[in-house]
Amino acid sequence: MARVLVVGGGGREHAIVHALSKSSKVSQIYAAPGNAGIAKLAVCVNIKDTDVDNLVNFAKYEKIDLVVIGPEASLALGIVDKMIEAGIKVFGPTKAASQIECSKKFAKDLMLKYNIPTAKYQSFDKYEQAVSYVEGLSLPIVLKYDGLAAGKGVVIAYSIDEAIETLKDMLLDDKFGHGKVVIEQYLEGLEFSFMCLVDHEHVYPLEMAQDHKRAYNDDLGPNTGGMGAYSPLPFITKEDYDFALNEIMIKTSKAMVNEGIPFTGVLYGGLMKTKDGIKVIEFNARFGDPETEVVLPRLKSDIYDVFMAIINHEEPKLVWDDSYTIGIVLATKGYPGHYEKGFIIENADSDDIYHMGTKIDDNGNLVTNGGRVLFAVGKGKSLKEANQKAIELVKEIKCDALFYRTDIGAKAYRK
Repeated sequence: MARVLVVGGGGREHAIVHALSKSSKVSQIYAAPGNAGIAKLAVCVNIKDTDVDNLVNFAKYEKIDLVVIGPEASLALGIVDKMIEAGIKVFGPTKAASQIECSKKFAKDLMLKYNIPTAKYQSFDKYEQAVSYVEGLSLPIVLKYDGLAAGKGVVIAYSIDEAIETLKDMLLDDKFGHGKVVIEQYLEGLEFSFMCLVDHEHVYPLEMAQDHKRAYNDDLGPNTGGMGAYSPLPFITKEDYDFALNEIMIKTSKAMVNEGIPFTGVLYGGLMKTKDGIKVIEFNARFGDPETEVVLPRLKSDIYDVFMAIINHEEPKLVWDDSYTIGIVLATKGYPGHYEKGFIIENADSDDIYHMGTKIDDNGNLVTNGGRVLFAVGKGKSLKEANQKAIELVKEIKCDALFYRTDIGAKAYRK
């Protein structure tokens, strides 16, 4: 029986732990650092997901059979390389391969070189040059910080003033850190997420999902890390699927092998269906959040076997149920801007509620501990039924400090 360590402490990791808890091959799950929801299924270890050396030492001491990496920050620090050096089996890409997420410029240059469809772009590290460039562009334009920014380093500028202010944030004030900016052509269309298990040039697709980035109903308000998601996607045709798989995901995986930095783990394609075909918005080097929370509940296969197959260069067995899932994020009022922590939450015990930012306080209460706090998943024979079940779950949760969207997936199921 296997001992597994899941690195991370959000909703994505809760979904991974939940899936592992159903495996007949797993006897013990640890999570570092975990959260209050994960603690019901795993032993939470007080080690930060960026404390690579202590995570490696813990895995060695506890004789861990498999480590699953959740967050991008851990990957960027080379945690996979360190685990491999220590002789520990780990699911995730190396530091070099995770550049496909950690550097927007690396990803765009790779796509250009291998003719992978994406928006036109230029990158800059000098503020004056970037300002001069955007002043000659038609609006809107997309500005991306060339590095990790917790899903918030992308701005769609609808005016030159907004573009210049964003460039000041990114290049002069180092709002997200010191780095370059990628300036892209704005694309219009339907965004969707395509996560694939990748073992070098071998690509095994997971079910597609669509995230909702804006804070409020009708896609209004500021961009967030995601306010909800659903799966599968009615607007994706077989032709769309085949193109996304063959011309984007497989082609990208082969490009990484060709560059001498083969990818192993989950390659996440943030894609858009435009009038000119499907194009890449971004790549991530790990499971998406909150997409993972609506995709993994549909997986019937033993996820431990799936992870080990990828690590051992074998073909994983992927069996899906034919249900629909919709997940709704409950976020703290003020998110994605300033918000308080420590609000008491009641009635959040369902197995269909994943914890994103929670903890147990000194009095034994479940309290908010982040911007995105809980993720309620409804499952049904249609998107409409899944939405109804998700809303019912949300309404049972008691916490006056939380807000949520009620229209996740609505454009798909109202048609």
